Amino acid sequence: MGAKKFSGVKGMEDHFDPEQVANWRKIESTARRLFSRAGFQEIATPILEDAALFERSVGSSTEIVEKEMYTLLDRNGKKLAMRPEGTAPVVRAFIEHFTSHQVVEGRFLYLGPMFRYEKPQQGRLRQFHQIGAEVFGSDHPLLDAELIGLIHQLFQELGLTGLRLVLNSLGSRESREKYRTALAKFLDGIQDKLCDDCRRRMLRNPLRALDCKKEACIAATADAPLLGDYLSPESAADFAAVQAGLKAQGVPFTLQSRLVRGLDYYEKTVFEFTSEALGAQNAVAAGGRYNDLVHDLGGPAVPGIGFALGMERLAALLPKSEQSGAELKTPRVYLIGLGAAAERELFKHLKTLREAGATVEMDFGGGALKSKMRRADRRQADFTVIIGEDELSKRVAVLRDMKAESQEETPVEELVNRLLARFPTLNYFKL
Repeated sequence: MGAKKFSGVKGMEDHFDPEQVANWRKIESTARRLFSRAGFQEIATPILEDAALFERSVGSSTEIVEKEMYTLLDRNGKKLAMRPEGTAPVVRAFIEHFTSHQVVEGRFLYLGPMFRYEKPQQGRLRQFHQIGAEVFGSDHPLLDAELIGLIHQLFQELGLTGLRLVLNSLGSRESREKYRTALAKFLDGIQDKLCDDCRRRMLRNPLRALDCKKEACIAATADAPLLGDYLSPESAADFAAVQAGLKAQGVPFTLQSRLVRGLDYYEKTVFEFTSEALGAQNAVAAGGRYNDLVHDLGGPAVPGIGFALGMERLAALLPKSEQSGAELKTPRVYLIGLGAAAERELFKHLKTLREAGATVEMDFGGGALKSKMRRADRRQADFTVIIGEDELSKRVAVLRDMKAESQEETPVEELVNRLLARFPTLNYFKL
């Protein structure tokens, strides 16, 4: 009798098809190039984490923790989990390695496998791969718009069409608590129409009922109160600013009042990119804001926002094309707007400068110009572009050469051309 022949674990696939591997490499290289130009650094976290990390962050009442998380006891009896998602490990690493040095801001890109014990089907595996990004240090609504715009730009550079962006706001914790009370009262009156899971979870987190994919629950909650009606004036203004930021970048979107996401840490902006070509499991990328998660996991009160995209689903949509050429060294540009109007003006040029090939970041932190310039120094900017009230009135920007310690005024409309003149390698990229 011959040796036992082993097969792969159900729901965990081998990836060896040359076309698939080429697609994965293209997605990864494009994401690394695009997010590097936006000031992100790559981070890799372990596959195994303390299971309590996900119980506290993702939520003990979520399906991920209740039914899907792979857990084990190590030889010392400690409960560990194979990471089911990427945000909590990056937050844990940020707290452990960065905030101890008084750093309260950062941009991180991660790539790697995640694990959930789900029923395997098209677009849903038990080991799946993600690319994700997390930004810490600011709750500025234009930062939300920037991150969503980067995802949209990634899909454009990959040649993808037919993707739909849906958007919602969960409001602040206070807004959500008021809505939670109203929704719980509504659900209490239709308990007999809900599935067992929704009846059980409505006691701990009623919003999970809106995330249920069962047709009976969707129909039963069709007349549920709308979350948008319970947003505070501040949350509503933030959400309006996010939408304005997306429009400024030419990113189309649809508002979806039932979009709540399946993780407990989200608040304010939440979003999904979907594709009808994927069938039932149609989400390609998703994310949102989590202003309290860093603090909830033992760190300082630092706001954050992030997203993750599914590699398997994205690769299935990718058109056949040649891989892009090697990346050339590009300048680092830091944008500083003094006042809301100046910020909006500079935000219009963020995408254009990146498309020209520059590595560009925009300052979303507070403080005076001196502190903003220190941040530009820390980001190793070659040039800083500054617009204040005076510059805005004259339609000019101050272009400062950080290494030569010299500066000049340039018309706002000539900003990209002035940079092109100083860095001829930028002509490699099409405007």
